[in-house]
Amino acid sequence: MGRLLGYTLALFNFAVTWTTQEIPPPKYLHQDPETAIQLHCDQCPPGTYVLNHCTARRRTECAPCPAHYYSEHWHFGEECLYCGNVCKEMQYVKQDCNGTHSQVCECMNGWYLDLEFCLQHRKCPSGFGVLLPGTPERDTVCERCPHGFFSHASSATETCQRHTDCGKLGLTIVFKGNSTHDSICQHNAAEHSSSKCDIDITLCEEALFRFAVPTDLSPNWLSILMQTLPGMKMHTETIEVINKRYDSHERMFQLLKLWKSQNKGQNVVRKIIKDIDICENAVINHIGLLNLTLDHLMRLKYALPGKKLRQDIVENIVDICPSSMQILKLLSLWRIHNGNADTVQALRSLKLKHLPKELAQRLKKLVKFLNGIQMYRLYQKLFLEIVGNQMQSLKNRCLT
Repeated sequence: MGRLLGYTLALFNFAVTWTTQEIPPPKYLHQDPETAIQLHCDQCPPGTYVLNHCTARRRTECAPCPAHYYSEHWHFGEECLYCGNVCKEMQYVKQDCNGTHSQVCECMNGWYLDLEFCLQHRKCPSGFGVLLPGTPERDTVCERCPHGFFSHASSATETCQRHTDCGKLGLTIVFKGNSTHDSICQHNAAEHSSSKCDIDITLCEEALFRFAVPTDLSPNWLSILMQTLPGMKMHTETIEVINKRYDSHERMFQLLKLWKSQNKGQNVVRKIIKDIDICENAVINHIGLLNLTLDHLMRLKYALPGKKLRQDIVENIVDICPSSMQILKLLSLWRIHNGNADTVQALRSLKLKHLPKELAQRLKKLVKFLNGIQMYRLYQKLFLEIVGNQMQSLKNRCLT
């Protein structure tokens, strides 16, 4: 009786020692081989296994799991689990095997696990956008683009994009957007003729304005330039729209384009227009005297980089534009359709081998002209003489 009481007191003292800990280890029942008493032994923590079960005289003894073995939870097993998980095709090791975890595999980026295999994320087709992007555990979830939104390409990452609001930009709609194409806008100027073949900016204007953009822009560049340009100042709301819609290197080009349109009646802009007209006559001499067909324009459409214009748009150009304006109109619509992309850069990267020989030669000469010494002299004359040293001082201020 005294011996049994001694064992009971020993177990009592053993239990009391754990009351000082915040979270006592979980217990398991084990029969003491010496006394045949059912004891409440401590389980071993993750990363270990039971080396010796507890007795009335000692606690449970735990030992670390050997290499390539693990135990993830508290347990009372006499051995650890083997790290036998092997990564399959299109999987990578997300977590190496250690004492507390088996090797963890995960599908590579762009793939997800379906049963035992990694499958590539679904691409949402044109007219559909990504509602929920795919994860290593789940496929892409697509949604049909709602009214006012579009998706022009098959993608596993792109959401539906809102149609360009031509009205907010002070532009008019040339082609209304649908579920697969954005709206195409053009400049809304009351002084434009009634011809539907008008373009919002000429090649010479675009080349000139893009030439004036410095290679390194500071955040305050646009606001300083707006205050320095001569003539009528633009509304703050207009600048906010430019800042919101365009990236840093596109903003100055858009500002200069709107500045020219707003100040057409000013003497300083009249001189600019006169000199640009001389440049535009040279452009017409390069590409305006060709006998173009719909096939020529379609081949030029496919030779241009970026998003392609629809065939009905190209056919409409042939119907409404004289031959001398067809390439210029196509390039203008291409630029707008590609988010005001750089037309001169696009002409430089044309796949000329896909074009008729004469057209390819004329476009090659045009690119050389728009990137030549004439354009640099025009920039010097217009922006350094008319706008004056203010623009150069602006660059110096914004680049320091």
